[in-house]
Amino acid sequence: MFLYHPIKTYLYRMNPFDDNYFMKRALEEAHIAFDKGEVPVGAVIVVDDRIIARAHNLTEQLTDVTAHAEMQAITAASNFLGGKYLNQCTLYVTLEPCVMCSGALYWSQLKKIVYGASDPKRGGLALGVNLHPKTEIVSGVMKDEASELLKSFFSQKRT
Repeated sequence: MFLYHPIKTYLYRMNPFDDNYFMKRALEEAHIAFDKGEVPVGAVIVVDDRIIARAHNLTEQLTDVTAHAEMQAITAASNFLGGKYLNQCTLYVTLEPCVMCSGALYWSQLKKIVYGASDPKRGGLALGVNLHPKTEIVSGVMKDEASELLKSFFSQKRT
């Protein structure tokens, strides 16, 4: 005999792997970048509630202007899956992707892109770059945390 219990039923149906959960993982990557002296941007790529790629900015360490978190994550996810299209995957990134990354994200055909802080000066979406027509875009997830980390980094660099 099964007795209905509203709290247990709610907890059973609740998915702990939501956008906030994965954005927290991306923020962990951004903190790693911060500690390395890199602009603190982090990214994770997820398929079926499983992280298949983790990345953060490595432009200083690799002396490579293309070593953005998104680019590193795309490469890692493609290697993991054995293919160039990520059309079943979701990218979580702490900052709105730049024009370069937006172009790469277009070609990788991600199912969904979730980003935290907006970048009105250099963000690809802010500058009018189109992503793949099937890509869902969600903005502003944990934007305050992502923005604060970036502000702290640049404030520290100025002093």
